[in-house]
Amino acid sequence: MTAKAWTEAELAEVDGNDEVEIASLRPDGELGGSRTIWAVSLDGRVYVRSVNGERSVWYRATRHRHAGRLAVGSVVADVAMHDLDHADGVEDRIDAAYRTKYAGYPGPVARITASQARATTLELTPR
Repeated sequence: MTAKAWTEAELAEVDGNDEVEIASLRPDGELGGSRTIWAVSLDGRVYVRSVNGERSVWYRATRHRHAGRLAVGSVVADVAMHDLDHADGVEDRIDAAYRTKYAGYPGPVARITASQARATTLELTPR
């Protein structure tokens, strides 16, 4: 089975908006509350991180069902949340994407590219 891909229009919304809303599916299958976070796209994929690392409530919620909802601009998409394979070397490129997109926010960028946040990198795929 092939995973559904993001459209160019959806990726443009991610790229064109500083903030996105993310909500995780709770263990009972209902959506939890949404949180405002940053997201980047790279090579047709969408990535998010928890700036506060694993202690963040929204990130901890992803551990239950690995699914939720992304809202950005005109896009509202149910998503699967995949843990990043930290051995594949893509994290440096994701860091660069964060540094480019959010260049006007050096303090928060330093936090979102630090090891604590990097450890929480998730790839979001439409479902």
